Amino acid sequence: MMLKRSTNSGYWWFLLPGLILFVMVIAIPFLMNIGTSFTTWQGVGTPKWAGLDNYARLFRDSTFWASFRNNLAMLIAMTIVPTLLGLLLAAVLYDYIGNKFGSGTASFFRAAFYLPQILPVAIAGVVWAWILHPNYGALNGFLETLGLENLTRNWLGNRQTALPSVMMIMVWFQLGYPLVIFMAGLQRIDPEIYEAAVLDGASWFDRFRFITVHLIRPEIFVVLLTTTIASLKVFGQIYVLTRGGPGNATLVPSYFAYQNFFEKANVGYGAAIATVMTLIIIVLTIIFIRRQSAEEL
Repeated sequence: MMLKRSTNSGYWWFLLPGLILFVMVIAIPFLMNIGTSFTTWQGVGTPKWAGLDNYARLFRDSTFWASFRNNLAMLIAMTIVPTLLGLLLAAVLYDYIGNKFGSGTASFFRAAFYLPQILPVAIAGVVWAWILHPNYGALNGFLETLGLENLTRNWLGNRQTALPSVMMIMVWFQLGYPLVIFMAGLQRIDPEIYEAAVLDGASWFDRFRFITVHLIRPEIFVVLLTTTIASLKVFGQIYVLTRGGPGNATLVPSYFAYQNFFEKANVGYGAAIATVMTLIIIVLTIIFIRRQSAEEL
């Protein structure tokens, strides 16, 4: 018994480097951010204790709540729509394209859908800004070619179209990630299950609904969790495309925190925004993990 305990204790040494990095890169900065959120500070000089003033201001701030509503739109564009489309596309590529045209063709389409994930955000953002430009953008030019001049818009510069346009771009950005995860999950399903379902007369949609979705639930939970976290802390695409504008039409909490940190020199308030969003992410993560654990029992 003593030998077994001694042997198992040796594994902790391999976890030590990761634990040290976690403490230095995540835990300590997070605790410092929480401390800063209770102060009034412009980034220089000595912070002044403000208690809960920043949090009281936060929950009264209409701009924050507007940014939070926009974040819910990002949740739809980065989690719900890509997950549903990714699940459907993964099933089509694996079950139909792969069987009819070969695995190489399915892999080509999988790589094509995943390409936006590996593109630098700045490059992809510049390309989309060019496509949606009101004067020489490709989209407006295409609409004019079709004789649909009345549909041309300043897509990123109009309050009514800016958020839907960003949501469309975020679907494009995010779609490849769930697709790759789901296709990997489909590869671990025993093909004989599908063959038995075909023999029983199950349609493709029945196989998708009762076999595919049921058996890759662990992958679905992983995708929902990671994409939800990504949507709550989205920053780069907003910064490159719209800077939260026009007005606050595409402002999200992460960019609102950035504005207070660096543009308005209101570090304490920016820290309060970041702290609240981090706590929301932690709570959602705990809920997702507990839900997944309950499903696996």
